[in-house]
Amino acid sequence: MKMMFTLMFECAVDYAKFLSTSPADKGDIDMKDICSKYTNDVIATCAFGIKVDSIKDPTNKFYTYGKEASNFRGVIRGIKLFLIGTFPILVQILNMKFLDDYLSNFFKDIVRTTIATRDAEHITRPDMLQLMMDVRGKEGRRELDIDDMTAQAFIFFLGGFETSSTAMCFATHEIAANPEIQTKLQQEIDKVLEESNGEVSYEVINRLEYLDAVISEALRLYPPITNLERLCEKTFELPPALPDEKPFMMKKGMLVWIPVLAIHHDEKYYDNPKKFDPERFLNNKMNNSSNYMPFGLGPRMCIANRFAMLGIKILLFHLLARCELKPSAKTTSPIQFGKGFMIMPKNGFWLNIQRRKNMHPVLESISVVMNS
Repeated sequence: MKMMFTLMFECAVDYAKFLSTSPADKGDIDMKDICSKYTNDVIATCAFGIKVDSIKDPTNKFYTYGKEASNFRGVIRGIKLFLIGTFPILVQILNMKFLDDYLSNFFKDIVRTTIATRDAEHITRPDMLQLMMDVRGKEGRRELDIDDMTAQAFIFFLGGFETSSTAMCFATHEIAANPEIQTKLQQEIDKVLEESNGEVSYEVINRLEYLDAVISEALRLYPPITNLERLCEKTFELPPALPDEKPFMMKKGMLVWIPVLAIHHDEKYYDNPKKFDPERFLNNKMNNSSNYMPFGLGPRMCIANRFAMLGIKILLFHLLARCELKPSAKTTSPIQFGKGFMIMPKNGFWLNIQRRKNMHPVLESISVVMNS
């Protein structure tokens, strides 16, 4: 993560500057559009090793194909996903593909071309693709082919594109809806800018406790994945749910669905669970809690967890350092949710974003410092 910090940082600065310099009378900003483009550009630079600018070029193929490939909505894609997870052997027999050939070939071509260019011109870059290139020819390691490398890079799309962009949207919605929380965040950010003289490093970003708490609370209230699916590895007995009911025997090999959203909103585990309250995550109050699982728990936790968290944190840092987030005429509060695989508002995410009048002066010369 530390290695890719600079790449994420550059994307976040570009997006924050774009939003802070937009005309004040622009009005409603579609945050889902902004956050999806940012997430796409971060995945492009960190996982695939290429730089795209989806703000200036919203029709670039990496963005349009990435959105299509990571879209789990629709009947056909939903059926494929169900069959792959439930009947993997049948899927292999039928040679069923999750992605259409034109999509998989596009991303393979990017990886193949990038590797060839770097090998020919002796280019190195701090990204995921470079890590995979560096293990080639190492003793005792299986040689990674183009399919392997593309699959590894594409995991970040499947695991991070929709979930990360949606989590950012919910976080910005709550920040705009709670001015006192926004002020406290900006004070923490300004203090860090002052103390570091604008030299914002990976370590500096990870010391922002209140920003961490705000993101964690957004993920609690609006978990990217509402249900988890796990396989029971050992038979055990669940106690009765109610006094007049019998215990339930959970048998080895049984498929278990864990209702993440319901647990996150349960009064047994959280005081006033419907309230957006970042304070509940301060001072290690929720440390190692098994009742908090926005990305899952244990060895099967989402592989893109830390990648997604860092990307969200860096964007919010730069956005709040430069901008004020306010509800717009199209902002719906409380949120009315639509139906679907993920929790999403019916009317989208809309905010009014204005340049901060009290922006810290050090931002004019901000730089990235990568500590050795």
